[in-house]
Amino acid sequence: MVQRRFPKPVDVFEYLQFKKPQLDRKKARLDAALTIEDLRRIAKRRTPAAAFDYTDGSAEAEISIKRARQAFRDVEFHPQVLRDVAHVDTAATVFGAPSAMPFGIAPTGFTRLMQTEGETAGAGAAAAAGIPFTLSTLGTNSVEGVKAANPHGRNWFQLYVMRQREISYGLVERAAQAGFETLFFTVDTPVAGNRLRDRRNGFSIPPQLTVRTIADALPRPWWWIDFLTTPKLEFASLSDTGGTVGDLLDMAMDPTISFEDLKVIRDLWPGKLAIKGVQTLEDAKTFADLGVDGIVLSNHGGRQLDRAPIPFHLLPEVAREVGRDTDVIVDTGIMNGADVVASIALGAKFTLIGRAYLYGLMAGGRAGVDRAIAILSDQVVRTMKLLGAHSLEELTPAHVTQLERLVPRARG
Repeated sequence: MVQRRFPKPVDVFEYLQFKKPQLDRKKARLDAALTIEDLRRIAKRRTPAAAFDYTDGSAEAEISIKRARQAFRDVEFHPQVLRDVAHVDTAATVFGAPSAMPFGIAPTGFTRLMQTEGETAGAGAAAAAGIPFTLSTLGTNSVEGVKAANPHGRNWFQLYVMRQREISYGLVERAAQAGFETLFFTVDTPVAGNRLRDRRNGFSIPPQLTVRTIADALPRPWWWIDFLTTPKLEFASLSDTGGTVGDLLDMAMDPTISFEDLKVIRDLWPGKLAIKGVQTLEDAKTFADLGVDGIVLSNHGGRQLDRAPIPFHLLPEVAREVGRDTDVIVDTGIMNGADVVASIALGAKFTLIGRAYLYGLMAGGRAGVDRAIAILSDQVVRTMKLLGAHSLEELTPAHVTQLERLVPRARG
């Protein structure tokens, strides 16, 4: 039987620890965020509903994004034990050049609406982390502005071919002149997806002050103060910015886009060329046969066609068929560094993060993006160590099983 005694004060004091208070409120809330989901919750508190929902939402019933995230949750890892993993190498090579981590920042539109530092924060954080940054055609900073924020890092440009072809061609030339190294030719947006959250919120560019938006802004005055006291919202490609997001996308996109446009862009662009928005093995083979440098398996974060194929599910067969000569990249649904590791193990050369970066941006500007990258990086390192992998090259399909949840019914 355990003997009991009256505790001595000196013994009690040994257990008492007083943590020094953190007076920097932004740092305190970001330090408390341990996952991307934590950053998402902070972002939702700090951002007006319309801007948050534009980032967080997708098309129609939002089935595509839910399935994409579930696919990563349905991963079973197979660790190799008794390996010395005191140090692991997370460096990746994509499009012939290095990245400190096997993920980069994906292109996102209207970014300064989420938080006024926008692409400047993303490009600066990418530079500090040694990973690539991608500017969208619908970005809210110019090609030249992003280059200034990331002068020595890897800058990529995502291109929509618009109705006014001269605008698209001009952007290609500007990106080349600014030293951007890779172009993402985006092929999954002949028209805008039906983004119901934006329509229900009346989300417009620029934001309009209504009774509803004013009521929503009252608990978040800092967002409006930032928006109204920083330079006017400008876009890399759009001069007319009145209307809903869907209106603007439909104005910019062109349903007549074809392989002829790809030929023109190839002639204009001197750097690496990747096709973004590939969603079938057949299309992946077609583009690989055309000699492109990369294929981005993506359903646009679920923001275009709902019930679209899950990029992570497509990855193994696409990597097996075309990955030898073409860099295969995956985006959509990545919320954890383990998702990145699973993608690399199944044959991806690289991955892209979109919402994960934007949640950090909304949670704390540049510092929030730094925090998002740090969270994902720590998760990548920890997952690799627990799998017994010293480097990305040691990750193989043997490390991962994709558990089946959605199994197609037999036809006929």
